[in-house]
Amino acid sequence: MPARWFRSHRRASRPRRGLLPVAAAAAVAAAVLVPGGLSAASPAAAATVTPTEIRVVAPSAAQVKRLNEAYDLLEVRRGKDLFVMGDDAALAALRSEGFNVRVERRFAPLPVTRGTSGSAIRAAAVYPTFFGGYHTVAAHRQHLQDVAGTYPNLTTLVDYGDSWLKTQGRGGNDLYAICITNKQAGDCVRTTTGHKPRSFVYAAIHARELATAEVAWNWIDYLVTSYGTDSTVTNLLNTTELWVIPVANPDGRQIVESGGSSPYFQRKNANDSRGSCARPPTSTNQHGVDMNRNATWAWGGVGSSSSACSQTYRGTTAASEPETSAQQALFNSLFADRRGTSRSSAAPTDTTGTFMSYHSYAGLRLLPWGDTSTNAPNDAGLRSLANAMESASTSTYTVGQGPEILYATTGTTDDDLYGRLGIAAFTTELGASGTSCDGFMPPFSCVSSRFWPQERSALLVLAREAGSPYR
Repeated sequence: MPARWFRSHRRASRPRRGLLPVAAAAAVAAAVLVPGGLSAASPAAAATVTPTEIRVVAPSAAQVKRLNEAYDLLEVRRGKDLFVMGDDAALAALRSEGFNVRVERRFAPLPVTRGTSGSAIRAAAVYPTFFGGYHTVAAHRQHLQDVAGTYPNLTTLVDYGDSWLKTQGRGGNDLYAICITNKQAGDCVRTTTGHKPRSFVYAAIHARELATAEVAWNWIDYLVTSYGTDSTVTNLLNTTELWVIPVANPDGRQIVESGGSSPYFQRKNANDSRGSCARPPTSTNQHGVDMNRNATWAWGGVGSSSSACSQTYRGTTAASEPETSAQQALFNSLFADRRGTSRSSAAPTDTTGTFMSYHSYAGLRLLPWGDTSTNAPNDAGLRSLANAMESASTSTYTVGQGPEILYATTGTTDDDLYGRLGIAAFTTELGASGTSCDGFMPPFSCVSSRFWPQERSALLVLAREAGSPYR
């Protein structure tokens, strides 16, 4: 990103009142400008802050609300315990507020080796990587362009909008999706009356969840390289459109990348127009809007925050962010509304379309509704498909609604797809509790050793059922 991204913010910012103390205050105060305009703390100051996973033992309903509003409440639950990402200052703040907490683990930078990943698409080249092999935003963009150029009869690349920074004239990114199918007349066109059912895979809405975009990358490569040689994939691409957004939040992801061997824990997009938040971002305090609290359906309710520096800041209005409004416009152009506006209305059994949003690191498969334990009108079909995906996978994830197995949320992408359009929409939380592959930023080798192999079969089920997910 250009240097002017931080040029007007040389003075250190302090967190808003009401938010937890930020132990990185010294690091923020010592921030310096580095080449490319990305802010970095001095080594001495940065060394005083250790990202820490904090276990919150059996919080009450009121305490869960407080955690959602003021802390970085992770999408992880074990029994009745929840988890917060923070540091020593957050630990002290939680204790001062009466929470029963303990340190679960402290994060340290992983050994970084030079990335050597390529693909069958561009075997002679090495895509830019960071943190041991994870692909940069530029690499994902180039990969999509290479796939589209190599397989024109199977793919269509779609620029569906602009990121927040780009709308401000401050660099930023185009927003890309790719449609994969054995293309016939009328395929991969933005119309709700297409000839084929559609299955959508969506990743990296939360920038720090690194492995999610890599699952999408592998899914793309698997589909285009297997057509004509694998009967399952060949039949799938002959009958179905497979849509993929590998990086839904590119601005936020580039902030993560700017940390180099110690990536920043940026979750949200790059909207810095509200709040006096920490810069560079800390694991508890940062600029931006949580795009997974910004969607239109049930916006502004439980599990979201009105505080600009909070990790779950929902924005000023529903779909306030250009990334959110652009993706919703894309979804609206591909899927007809089959459910209506009433929460109790079921989508007809002949509804087509499936959707998966990838997150980390709870080890869950979530289905609507996210804000209430009341069953969605299509609950039987949704649970059946979620269980089928889990059965096909090599994972041991728990299946259920957020309030059943995690906690309640609003303004999420999967609820928005189901709530507004009736699409069979899900969230998978990649997870590997108790192993070296746990966390937001596991070793890159975990993608090939664990996450991609376990998700491939699940995604084949999701795609296969796009024509009749509720039957």
